[in-house]
Amino acid sequence: MHENAKTVATFSIVANDPEMDTLGVAVQSKFLAVGSVVPYARAGVGAVATQALANVTYGPMGLELMAQGRTASETLKLLTEGDEQKAQRQVGIVGAWGRAAAFTGEDCHDWAGSVTGEHYAIQGNILAGRQVVEEMASAYETSDDDLAGRLLAALEAGQEAGGDPRGKQSAALLVVREGSGYGGGNDRLVDLRVDDHPEPIKELARIRDLHSLYFGETKPEDVVAVEGDVREEAVTHLQRLGYLEGRDPENEEVLLNALTDFLHIENFEEREQERGYLDLEVLRFMSSKR
Repeated sequence: MHENAKTVATFSIVANDPEMDTLGVAVQSKFLAVGSVVPYARAGVGAVATQALANVTYGPMGLELMAQGRTASETLKLLTEGDEQKAQRQVGIVGAWGRAAAFTGEDCHDWAGSVTGEHYAIQGNILAGRQVVEEMASAYETSDDDLAGRLLAALEAGQEAGGDPRGKQSAALLVVREGSGYGGGNDRLVDLRVDDHPEPIKELARIRDLHSLYFGETKPEDVVAVEGDVREEAVTHLQRLGYLEGRDPENEEVLLNALTDFLHIENFEEREQERGYLDLEVLRFMSSKR
């Protein structure tokens, strides 16, 4: 088989965190917009990464099979057994409850292979060697971060171990949990893509930090009343940023309205608190904004 535009030479990880009811996929490749091809996940069901000569039907079909009660191994068998080009496919699957499974076709470009562990599968093709997937597994297993952070740690370790020797281009991170999307309206807890960048994993980590800032859950200890030193600091920043221009900050309603304006204009709806209270992460952002 000759390499062509359909060959998604990459390394990826699919994983399940049963304690937090999260499932996810992380992927990096020397391939444009890899996030549009490789990762699939459905809350409460499973996650799939399809690559090499990627069969994009593996994603939705695999999720549907697991939704019907098939295990990752059973799903993998059903997907590949009727595929005439399975020798050129690579896929990793993990279910919401149960072990992960991976498949690497015999005609995938070297180095190609996978490693599976408890609740995760790591796979790659056209890699620097087996150490790439092994180092990814080690990083994933030893990280104490949330699922998104552990998936990113695996990608970073894979790149450090040699990654795809042809280079870097794109990366993606998808994590799902029931009702965890924006406003609780969908399951996409994290859905980030870097389609074309000289350092896609580093860029993915940067925008993941931004995502955590804007959409992360507020810690109870970070909720403070807008009074005393907090009020004084908020007034200082709101004045500096123009939100209190021509308005009296001593008027409580005026101040709280200005704070609400800031929250909504800066897209902090997910961190908005009961009127009269503020998330300290927002206050820290205010102090850094120029």
